[in-house]
Amino acid sequence: MAGVSQAVDQRISPVLRDYVQRAGGHDELAHVLADRDILGFTPSLSEVEYPGWQRRQRALTRLVRSEAITYGGSRPGELANSWSVDVLPFIMSSAEWAGLQAGLRQRAELLNAMLADFYGPRTLLHSGVVPSELVLGHRGFLPAVDGLTLTGDHQLTIVATDLVRAASGCWTVLSDRTQSPSGMGYAMANRRLVARVLDRDYRHVSIHRLRGFFDQIRVALENTLPPGADSPRVAILSSGTISETAYDQALVAMLVGYPIAQSGDLQIADGYLWLRTIGRSQPVNILHRRLDAEYADSLDLRSDSLLGIPGLLQAARRHRVSVANHLGSGILENNGLLAYMDRIAESLLGESLKLPTVPAWWCGDPEGLAYVKSHLDSLIIKPISRVRGARAIPARLLDEQARSQLLARIDAEPWRWSAQQYLEPSTVPVVEARSIEPRPMVLRTFGAADGASYSFMPGGLARVASSPDQWNITNATGAFSKDVWVLEDSHREAPSAGISPRRPAHLPAEAADLGLPPSAAENLFWLGRYAERTEMTSRVLKVSEQLIADNLDRPGTPGHSAMRTMLEALSMVTGVQPGFVGQGAAERLDEPLPQIRRLLLDEITQGCVAYNVGRMAACAANVRELLSGDTFSIFNALNATLRQAREGEDLLAVQPVINEALRSLLAFAGVANESLVRDATWAFVEAGRRIERAELTVQLLRHTVSSVTGPVTEAVLSESVLSAGDSVITYHRRVAASFGAVIPAEATLDLLLLDASNPRSVRYQLDRLIHVLSVAPNPRIEQAAAALVASLASTNPRRLGGNERQRARLLLDELDAGLRDLSDQIQQAHFVTQLPAFSFAVPERSEDAYGH
Repeated sequence: MAGVSQAVDQRISPVLRDYVQRAGGHDELAHVLADRDILGFTPSLSEVEYPGWQRRQRALTRLVRSEAITYGGSRPGELANSWSVDVLPFIMSSAEWAGLQAGLRQRAELLNAMLADFYGPRTLLHSGVVPSELVLGHRGFLPAVDGLTLTGDHQLTIVATDLVRAASGCWTVLSDRTQSPSGMGYAMANRRLVARVLDRDYRHVSIHRLRGFFDQIRVALENTLPPGADSPRVAILSSGTISETAYDQALVAMLVGYPIAQSGDLQIADGYLWLRTIGRSQPVNILHRRLDAEYADSLDLRSDSLLGIPGLLQAARRHRVSVANHLGSGILENNGLLAYMDRIAESLLGESLKLPTVPAWWCGDPEGLAYVKSHLDSLIIKPISRVRGARAIPARLLDEQARSQLLARIDAEPWRWSAQQYLEPSTVPVVEARSIEPRPMVLRTFGAADGASYSFMPGGLARVASSPDQWNITNATGAFSKDVWVLEDSHREAPSAGISPRRPAHLPAEAADLGLPPSAAENLFWLGRYAERTEMTSRVLKVSEQLIADNLDRPGTPGHSAMRTMLEALSMVTGVQPGFVGQGAAERLDEPLPQIRRLLLDEITQGCVAYNVGRMAACAANVRELLSGDTFSIFNALNATLRQAREGEDLLAVQPVINEALRSLLAFAGVANESLVRDATWAFVEAGRRIERAELTVQLLRHTVSSVTGPVTEAVLSESVLSAGDSVITYHRRVAASFGAVIPAEATLDLLLLDASNPRSVRYQLDRLIHVLSVAPNPRIEQAAAALVASLASTNPRRLGGNERQRARLLLDELDAGLRDLSDQIQQAHFVTQLPAFSFAVPERSEDAYGH
């Protein structure tokens, strides 16, 4: 086994010895196993047999799903793809990382100098070091941004670089990511999960921690504070869950502590940027953008953008707000610039690059074009601009027709094209279904401005091909990821804590409020509503199924009549049609279990439990940075329960599924109640819960006990309604303590409508709603809620249960209309965002206004 000593060889499990022999010399594990120092740090990693790694991989995959870690944008009703992580970490020695970091630091400084030059004196263009057409013709060069500068020494705040280890053993740069670099959050997610699965190894190995890098990001952003601003007020501009890196953005936001905002949450007023929050607007003087710059301003940049803030560029020019990364930083992702990096380094830094760049050619240069044509089969052809639908092309894989078409496209517009030498990346081991296999790897590193230079996340994010012959290793092409372990020096006594010394010595006062943007408040409100809707529907399904079990085969009895009434009410409350009312209802009432199963498991039809769970999870995903991680574990378990039930066909297995769903929903209610600080975040989840519970309770009462039936039927129906309202124990206790006869319908209406002490009553919901919305005072909402409370307080319960129930129906109708109006008022007061503004220019782009 080349490169691995006999002594070390005896410490390696047979499965890894076999792997190294199959992988060959250009493999990272072979490099690790040949390094006594590295192997001494991680003995158990090399000793585990394949079945052990397979078990660990399965455990890791379960954790990814449990945490709902996703990649890929999703629109309403769509699901993003689960993130993929391999359990075997990529290990790098401290010495190797130190050398790599030095090269990365130099490259970041070079990119920073290039950015300042391209939007400043443009000496590189005037001197001919870089062809003007290459820069000025690139999509990332924004003329409107010319002359714009950020405070401090760094125009480039955050940078990412993709590298491969070439056959020579040297790390080589493939590309730079400077527009809005992504992946830092995924790297941290990988570390957290892999550390849990490899708990023993992780705790006993001295590995550089990642947490401190996120403190450095915060410092880098806050160092761009505009002149004259007293203190940094930072927001993160996101496109929301339609972004393919929405999870990454949310985790970074949570780690740095800044609010995520979408375009409707932000506005320019009086030349300044403001974040619309509940109750007031707050100034923002630093905006960390997580979308391409051209979409950031629909007035001065892309005219049809729905993602940006009209007037943002003008505010940035006036130094009222700093936008990081710099709005012009997309020019640095120009693939054609790779052909000139050595010349640029000599010109701007006066030194050679420490990290080699992949050999590259720009087709706008006649010599470069001639080389590309004569060496086409060994090259990867790329457009100089990164646009949707424009992809890298491996010329060696083309047939003659496709090859001719490609050359024709290049000849027509040579300046739009560049080429790179194909470099075969080193391989890393991945745990496959039957063995450990070698797969090509690309390493993405992350840096943040730090003083006069840049600091880097130790390691970064390793992306691994999904097949041996995959040449384009990206998340979009199905690549998966690895945690990267950078070992600390052996003389260090313990792993670094990974906490930056720049963290504030004191936390803000308790009263400090970061504010809640309207889009976040709306998602929290609907999270609460969908959670309560799911729970109430599940409870009504549970009592309905119990009535079916007891009474389906007993037509003509009071119990059968109560069953039919409850099933009809179920259809009215959920709104699912066709159901137990309307066309075909008679047949479904005779055979109700298929419809009960549908109401539980149908994930497409609005009103069904599975559908509501999906909407609940989508709302939570939109505000991931505000919620406990346990939230997503609960949702994942709930979805797994429903998915398994869908795969079965047992109509009688409904009750256990409902019970499991209710347990998950109660767990979520507990997590929300115990983990959310009592600010606007908690208030809007709670408000959504309360108004939904009140509305559904009113609906259930309207369609059950508001009409007179026979006394036995009424007794059965009332107890079922009370059971659905989780109030049957209270009912029995009060019946036992009462004197004289109790009218079941009257007692039910009293308990579920008027009783201010019952957490399930409408009165209780309104009292709580008034209380929780005190964090965002609104006189109209308070008056509307108070009027409904007064109506309930003045109602005599004995007058609701009379023979005709007319008063009950009138009160329920009044409450139904009042609650709907109250919900609309909350929507109008707190969630409605401003309409987007557009310029009159016609964009010359192929993507839509969302970047798709």
